Amino acid sequence: SLDFSAHHAAAVDAVAARAASSASSAPRRYPACPAEYSEYTPCEDVKRSLRYPRDRLVYRERHCPSGRERLRCLVPAPAGYRNPFPWPASRDVAWFANVPHKELTVEKAVQNWIRVDGDKLRFPGGGTMFPHGADAYIDDIGKLIPLHDGSIRTALDTGCGVASWGAYLLSRDILAMSFAPRDSHEAQVQFALERGVPAMIGVLASNRLTYPARAFDMAHCSRCLIPWHLYGTPTSSLHPNAIPFHPSHSGIYTHAL
Repeated sequence: SLDFSAHHAAAVDAVAARAASSASSAPRRYPACPAEYSEYTPCEDVKRSLRYPRDRLVYRERHCPSGRERLRCLVPAPAGYRNPFPWPASRDVAWFANVPHKELTVEKAVQNWIRVDGDKLRFPGGGTMFPHGADAYIDDIGKLIPLHDGSIRTALDTGCGVASWGAYLLSRDILAMSFAPRDSHEAQVQFALERGVPAMIGVLASNRLTYPARAFDMAHCSRCLIPWHLYGTPTSSLHPNAIPFHPSHSGIYTHAL
């Protein structure tokens, strides 16, 4: 006759004992880091980056801390941090306390990147090459390449500033990944994230992007200073039929029509 009794009771008991032991052990607790670390990003530390070569902007790539350099504390939120505005309101406004930087409001004032309005930051939608607004700029691009037929669904925005280009593409059903290095405008990606726009700290240097092939249908850089034809860096994540397109001073790659 068949024996349906359990034959693995000992193993089950051992697993249960380990689970109980793990549950009973106290969780590890870490103290809060000092307030000056509120914008700390471990692999993008400015002081550490100075150890690396300037050639091809290698020093602005990710360089993560070794064991001894790692912080053993929790990075705190900025003083006065509040929950961000929900989308779509967040496209145009954010709390100043969440990203307490005024540098771009002065340096990029004539380009309408961002301005301070009391306890809020306002994003008029301007950029280096489109001070009159990303909407009008995207409309101009749409006269030259198709943005409404579904052939372009994903885009890559390099040197994104406060990511207005990516923010305004969302209303056209195009999802952009915006990225910029941590440089003299170190908070620009933080502005993008507060707006609810997909963004990351990054730079096209010696390493390929961390995306699979064919991930993006279009790549864009306004006031383009990137040598797209060198090293093959950006093309690894672009559609295989991508072709260069250069309106005015911008650089755009879009897949062939």
